[in-house]
Amino acid sequence: MDARLPAHLEVSGLLRMAEANGGFAMVLAKGERDAGTILVLTMQKGENRVLFERMPQLDGSRKFVAVRTQGSDNAGEFDEYLDRRKRQDSDTWIVEVDIANPERFIATLNP
Repeated sequence: MDARLPAHLEVSGLLRMAEANGGFAMVLAKGERDAGTILVLTMQKGENRVLFERMPQLDGSRKFVAVRTQGSDNAGEFDEYLDRRKRQDSDTWIVEVDIANPERFIATLNP
């Protein structure tokens, strides 16, 4: 039996964690309340956007892994990817987190 938290509770926790660590977070897309996929879009002072998605690992765990990085030459392509993901799977949550040291923030989310 899968012991996952409902997606809306996990997203709520992400928002609070970001704020508790001096960052800002907001929901860009609301997905399925209980079992939606959660994508975390991190940045620092509005720059260096990286999209993380929880992926199954060989050991059976599920960790947030960087799936896309925005460079100076692909800003439009990055936004198109986010829009495409929202259209393809309406159950997907996208949470944007602007925080100092985004890598450390993501590390706290991984078991």
